[in-house]
Amino acid sequence: MSFQSVREHFKKFNREQDILEYDQISATVEQAANALNVIPAKIAKTLSFKNKEGDAFLVVTAGDAKIDNKKFREQFEIKAKMLNADEVVEQTGHVVGGVCPFGLAKDLNVYLDISLKRFATVFPACGSVNSAIELTCEELEQYSAAVQWVDVGKDWDENLTEPNSSKDNVAAN
Repeated sequence: MSFQSVREHFKKFNREQDILEYDQISATVEQAANALNVIPAKIAKTLSFKNKEGDAFLVVTAGDAKIDNKKFREQFEIKAKMLNADEVVEQTGHVVGGVCPFGLAKDLNVYLDISLKRFATVFPACGSVNSAIELTCEELEQYSAAVQWVDVGKDWDENLTEPNSSKDNVAAN
C-alpha cells in the first residue's frame, strides 16, 4: 500500500511515471546509491522523529549527513529521538528503508536539511525498499510540502557539489 500511496501522491503532479523501481533492495543509502548508480550523498534519506508532544515529524538529509544533536536541539528545542520501526510504519505508512515524505499515512511536518542543496537533483525513496524518484531540491520542497529548510546535519562534505546545484542558496534559506 505504501508504494501505491506514493504513486497516487505523484499523480497529482503528473510525475507517477518518473518513479524508478528496480530488482535489488535499496533500503540503505549504500544500497540505493548502488541501485541508482549515484554517489551515496545524492540519496535523500528521510528520518522520523518525535516532537515534544510525541507527534512524528520528518527530516530529509543528504545520504552522507548525520544528525548533529546540538544543531537539532537548537532548531527543534528537543533532543533528537527517532521513532522505532513500528512507529515509523504507523506514522508514515512506509516501512523502514522506504520512508519518504510523500504519500504519508498522517499529515506530518517535513523539514529539509541544507546538506541536500549541494546537488542539482537528489533521490528520495518512494515508499518501498526498491524505489526512488529523481527530483530537484525545489521539486522535493514542493512535493513534500516542506515546512522549511533547516541546518541539522553534520559530517557531510561541503565541497562535494555538482553544477547547477543550489549550494549558493544555502545561506539564503
